[in-house]
Amino acid sequence: MDTTIFRQFSDIPTKEIAPGFFSKLIHTDTNTINFIEVKAGCSVPLHQHVHEQSTFVIDGKFELTVNGVPQVLEPGLFAIIPTNARHGGIAITDCKLLDIFSPVREDYRNL
Repeated sequence: MDTTIFRQFSDIPTKEIAPGFFSKLIHTDTNTINFIEVKAGCSVPLHQHVHEQSTFVIDGKFELTVNGVPQVLEPGLFAIIPTNARHGGIAITDCKLLDIFSPVREDYRNL
């Protein structure tokens, strides 16, 4: 198997990037892909960054606030967060999220 192309998801270490946010991070030349499991009630405060962020809920409910507007995300509803938009959120239930950042999150690469 060519491991430069095919890899095992189970080989990616899980890192707690914020209290209650457990991530498996994949970095490409142009993106950071973040598979996150979040415990109910855990939140990330409002923040902003230069990265465009696409957020998908795979399982559960997550309330995401972008530029002061809250929206409950569930499977099937996703968000494209523009560069430098203020955003944050809270897990309403235990949930699984997928975030895709462009360009690469160097701060996450260094975790």
